[in-house]
Amino acid sequence: CGERGNEMIDVLTEFPQLVDPVTGGPLMNRTVLIANTSNMPVAAREASIYTGITIAEYYRDMGYDVALMADSTSRWAEAMREISSRLEEMPGEEGYPAYLSSRLSSFYERAGRVITLGGKIGSVTVIGAVSPPGGDFSEPVVQNTLRITKTFWALDSNLSQKRHFPAINWLESYSLYYDSLKEWFETNISVDWDRMRAEAMEILQKEAELQEIVQLVGADALPPDQQFLLEISRMLRETFLQQDSYHEVDEFHNLKRQFALLNAIIRFSRLGNDAIENGIEIDKLLKLESRSEISKVRYRKDFESKIASINESMAKEFKQLMGEA
Repeated sequence: CGERGNEMIDVLTEFPQLVDPVTGGPLMNRTVLIANTSNMPVAAREASIYTGITIAEYYRDMGYDVALMADSTSRWAEAMREISSRLEEMPGEEGYPAYLSSRLSSFYERAGRVITLGGKIGSVTVIGAVSPPGGDFSEPVVQNTLRITKTFWALDSNLSQKRHFPAINWLESYSLYYDSLKEWFETNISVDWDRMRAEAMEILQKEAELQEIVQLVGADALPPDQQFLLEISRMLRETFLQQDSYHEVDEFHNLKRQFALLNAIIRFSRLGNDAIENGIEIDKLLKLESRSEISKVRYRKDFESKIASINESMAKEFKQLMGEA
């Protein structure tokens, strides 16, 4: 919606080559594309948004689960601003029409899971891309979207420049559905899910707080426990949060495998902190075989057996270290 025509050409060129892992056929067989590039009339942008959500509802009513990607709702809002200006309507913040919020909410509220009159169950998941000028999150389209939606993925250009994909900032992103899903995770995945998640987030937040000090004086000036925390956060970033969509194994991990990987990293963190308190040097911890094995296990086809083996060897290595101390 309102993006460059070259991007649509790339989609039309690359999508037919993608294989649907479920059916084994071309992904295009299950894809509907609605193109409205930036050189088209502004009125067409609003039409393309509503056409897309209507087609999604059509397939939802047939009992399908539909994912709708709207790129970008910012261009739609800019089109509304231009049309509103031509109609000489009263402008709101930054020239956007006063009804911007209601238009956005009427679009997003059409997402959801339904039981149709025919008894079928279908759903529409709306993923709206917002591209504010200069990455300004205080911009009206961003703020109105955040008030409506309950899940936010903050894309970070710094992460993409570091070749960290998906480039989603873990400190700025959030989901307000977590409390509703917490019981499901604890029942179906692990009773430790919430505790592990909270511990991982705490490590990543502490790393962000230490980065300013590290940039000024270097990591070597930090005490051993903080140096170790930086290493654990790096393991979380590179092993757990990073993903290779071109690798046949790493392109998809179910929730149980994700938890097993997170559990191994947090377990290494706890054992390492205990070892540091008992006077073990951090260099010895970083040379442990289990640490390097954790970083490589996500690419293994025999993930389940390998992660169990890593946990066993990790316990033995730390027991040996503590014995030497």
